[in-house]
Amino acid sequence: MKNIVAIYPGSFDPVTNGHLDLIHRGAKLFDKLIVAIARNLDKGEPLFSLTERKEMLIAMTSEIGNVAIDTFEGLLVSYCIQQNANAVLRGIRAISDYEFELQMALMNRKMEPRIETVFMMPAEQYSYLSSRIVREIAKLGGPLNGLVPEMVEQKVRQRITQRHISATGKHLL
Repeated sequence: MKNIVAIYPGSFDPVTNGHLDLIHRGAKLFDKLIVAIARNLDKGEPLFSLTERKEMLIAMTSEIGNVAIDTFEGLLVSYCIQQNANAVLRGIRAISDYEFELQMALMNRKMEPRIETVFMMPAEQYSYLSSRIVREIAKLGGPLNGLVPEMVEQKVRQRITQRHISATGKHLL
């Protein structure tokens, strides 16, 4: 029987309940699931540092024995080879996600045919959820319950408040 190691890459800025849904379900499919936090300079300044995101993910997944949390930068395929991974796990929320993810999966396959991409749809209640949406709602003072774990919500609110104070010198109400 094969030992299937999968990489679940993303920015996880912040980790959402949708991410955690895929992590829990992915952990059931693969012998080992490495949640790999990407340093993505294209997405602008992150809300949380790589270290902070890693700490949150470790706290949220500590009870899942076959899940590891790591960080990487550069080509995903290179990281997969370095980790002896056989698969990449990607979440697909909508047609627009599929088009982008298909293009990436095909390019990854061209670079390294031994690594398969597995697409997984989120649970229905998370099909609209993204880290970007969570950041926007938080910046505008909206409710985050049900979107992120409580611990993550507290950290998001603290960070938004810190940034607001830094930018304006005034406390948020």
